Amino acid sequence: MSVSDQVLTGERADLRTTLRRHRGFLRQTVQGLTDEQAARRSTVSELCLGGLIKHVATTEDRWMRFAVGGAEAMRSEPIDWVGQFRMTEGETLAGLLAEFDRVAGETDALIATLDLDASHPLPSAPWFEPGASWSVRRVLLHLIAETAQHAGHADIIRESIDGAKTMG
Repeated sequence: MSVSDQVLTGERADLRTTLRRHRGFLRQTVQGLTDEQAARRSTVSELCLGGLIKHVATTEDRWMRFAVGGAEAMRSEPIDWVGQFRMTEGETLAGLLAEFDRVAGETDALIATLDLDASHPLPSAPWFEPGASWSVRRVLLHLIAETAQHAGHADIIRESIDGAKTMG
C-alpha cells in the first residue's frame, strides 16, 4: 500500500477525503471530452476545462511546496499567470490529467505525514495580510476551497459545451 493510500483517521482522513471528493468532481466534469473540447473557451471568460485542470494541479503543487518548505519553496518554480488557465500547443487532456493525478498523489502522501500545525509566513502579496502565517491545515482547507470553486466553474463550462452536468 502506498503512503497516499494508507488508512487515515480523524482530521487527516476528513481533509484527504474532502479534497479527493472535489478533485473527483473536477475530473468527472472532463470525462469523455476531446482535447479540442477541453481547450474550448465556451464563455467570455479565458477559462477552459483543460486550463482549469492545469490550474488546480499547479496551485495544489505550489501550496504543498509551501506547506513543506514555506514561501521560498513555493516560489522555487516560476508560474505562468495567464497560461495556467489555458491549454497550450502540444498539451492534451490526458497529459493534464496525468499531472493532476501525480500532484494529487503527492499531496495525499503529505497529508498522511506532515504536522498539520506547522506554519510558515505567507509570501508577500497584495491579497495576503502582511506578516500572516498559514498552517499546513489552513493550506489544505484552502486547497479544498480552491478545488471546489473550480469544479463549479468547470461544471458551468462543460454544460455550455454539450449540456452535460457533473451533478444533476
